[in-house]
Formats: sequence, structure tokens, C-alpha cells
Amino acid sequence: MTEAYIYDAVRSPRGKGRSDGALHEITPIDLAAQVLASIRDRNGLSGEEIEDVAFGCVSPVGEQGAVITRTAVLAAGYPHTTSGIQVNRFCGSGLEASNIAAAKVKSGECDLAIGGGIESMSRVPMGSDGGAWPIDPRSAIANYFIPQGISADLIATKYGYSRDDVDAYAVESQKRAAKAWSEKRFAKSILPIHDVIGEIILDHDELMRPETDMQSLGALAPAFQMMGTMMPGFDDIAIMRYPDVEKINHVHHAGNSSGIVDGSAAVLIGTKEAGEKYGLKARARIVSMASVGSEPSIMLTGPEFAAQKALARAGMDKGDIDVWELNEAFASVVLRFMEALNIDHGDINVNGGAIAMGHPLGATGAMILGTVLDELERSGKSTALTTLCIGAGMGTATIIERVN
Repeated sequence: MTEAYIYDAVRSPRGKGRSDGALHEITPIDLAAQVLASIRDRNGLSGEEIEDVAFGCVSPVGEQGAVITRTAVLAAGYPHTTSGIQVNRFCGSGLEASNIAAAKVKSGECDLAIGGGIESMSRVPMGSDGGAWPIDPRSAIANYFIPQGISADLIATKYGYSRDDVDAYAVESQKRAAKAWSEKRFAKSILPIHDVIGEIILDHDELMRPETDMQSLGALAPAFQMMGTMMPGFDDIAIMRYPDVEKINHVHHAGNSSGIVDGSAAVLIGTKEAGEKYGLKARARIVSMASVGSEPSIMLTGPEFAAQKALARAGMDKGDIDVWELNEAFASVVLRFMEALNIDHGDINVNGGAIAMGHPLGATGAMILGTVLDELERSGKSTALTTLCIGAGMGTATIIERVN
């Protein structure tokens, strides 16, 4: 099997996913195209070298429909010979797309490929694509469907995480993100986004609230309590599936959950020979990749099992990983992951995460893969594992090793 190397990673800043967000005026096609043009141009490529592009997109309808990746490839000025595929594995889509690009390289199908993602949540709201999982009774009843926020609260209740626990985690995420930006830790990967007349409209993650403290979070009402307790409520369904839980403790709110944002990211992956041919310097080697299914009602515990599978495939154990990156969909997800794998908080999400900076669904996986690559280079460490929880009970993970 051919080795796959990461040659570069670039992302947009995350813009607030609202009509007053800085990126709202940028169409999804243009946002993805700017990122694709950047990763091509900054590596001195013409585009002809890129054989395929896989982009995650969780709501592939309207402006994000019709295989948005292919349209964005053409909008970025790539030749018509570069193909594109749209990938949807819910929140794991961006990492899954990067893994697909790596698999194409490893299998010999491509010498150079791009993985990444796009989500313009201000223009195409979450859930716009519908789906049978939550609304078809044959699916919803059989799988004890509950919304993700209820699942996050179920995790907190089942594993004993208090409101103070999840709020404290959120405060730390904000502090770490603010420090990372102040120290310019993201500078290598951030692409300022331009409007139609070429003016920069966003060059930083717009959602951050570095002034956040326990007092300000304490004033926020639980976001999912009403939908959980309405008769009949989703809390009852959760308790039917997990009868060891007597009552759901609703601890999550906007301040300790991932923010809704717009964003795009791309990761350039190829063979060693392609790097030598085109004068590219490898930054990391893809060591292992894994995706798993997990129990679909609690839904957000998949990263634990995806990480274990990726480690086993690589013949590694958790002690071989220097830096961990888990998408902060909800604070309880990370707390559970740290407990399950016995990971020190100082080794995971060291630059903050989606609670502070936001979660552009289809792009986040590729974004945090680039973030952890930058962190390995900054810290001089060797190995990293990136993973995300995923709706309907799944997880995906990727292990990389820095190339000196």
C-alpha cells in the first residue's frame, strides 16, 4: 500500500452563521473556491496535478447542492479534468472527505488529491436537507431518536458531569482559543476571505468570546430542557433507552455547545513521488484511519471507539499519541472521551475548539486536521489523533505523524 502524505492544509476563518455574520454575503461556492484556489496557488500548482477533490457538506441542498465540490473546483479555475465528490457523514464529513482523499492516494487511484469541506450555515440552515432518521416513525421509534442536544445532556447525566463541569470546560476552550489567536498559532493555515471587489471581509474566527467566565455562562438557561420535558418528551425516550438514568440533567446551552458558523477548509494529500515531482515538502504522514458506528440514541460517544480502532489498526496505544483533537460539539462529549481513554486535558484541544470558534458542519473535520498538524509543528511533537462525534451514532478518526 502506497503511503499518503499531507503537504498542506488551509482554512477560512469561521464566520458567524447568521445573516449579520461576516461571511453571509459569500456564497458557498465562492467560499469553497477561495480555499481551493489558495491551496493550489500557495503550493505552486496549476491544478492539473490534482486528480480528485472530496469535500464534506452536511446540508447539500440549494446553494450547496448538485455536488458542490465539482462546481467549486471549476469556480476556483481548476481544469475540467479535476473531478469532485460531495461527502456527507454529518459532523465527521470534513475528516471523512480527507480520509477518502488519503485512501485514493494509498490505493494508487490518485497521486495528488484534496480533502476538505464547506458549510455555509448562515445561507443553508442546519437541517435543510431533511431526512428519514428523525421524522419517519419506522426509523425514529426503532432507534429511540432524540436530538443531539438531548444526547449531550444524556451523556452528562449518565457519566456524572455537572453544569459546573461543562461550563468550566467551555471557559477553558475560550481561553485556549484566545491564546492561540494572540500567539498567531493559526497564521500558517488561515486564508482571509475576500468579497466580490477583492476587499478582505474576514481574517479571524468571528464567534469567539474570550471574556466568557463561569458567571456569564451561569446566567444562560439550558437549551434543551423544554424539548426534553414536553409531554411526551425526548427525555422519556432517552430514559426508555437508558433505564439506569432516572432523570435527564439538562446542562448544555449555547455557551458550552459548538457555535453555528460558516467555513471551508482543504487538505492537500499525495504520494511521496508526487511531492518530489512537484517540489512539495511533506508535513505529515497519514498513519491510520477509521470510522465506526455507535449506539444511535446516545449517539455522541463514537469518538472513543473510532480512536481505539484507529490505534489498533496502526499497532499503537494511547501512549503513542502526543496531541489529541476532538471536535467540541458539546462539552460533555469531550469530557466523556477524556475519561474513557484516560487523556489529560492538557493534551487535547490545546488551541480551543468549536465551543469557542464554531463548527461549520461539513468543514470542521478538515479544519481540525490542519489545526493539529500546525500544533505538531509548533510544539515539535510527533503524533496526533483527530476525531469527531457524528449524528445517528458514528465516529471517525485519523492518526498522523509529523515528517521532520
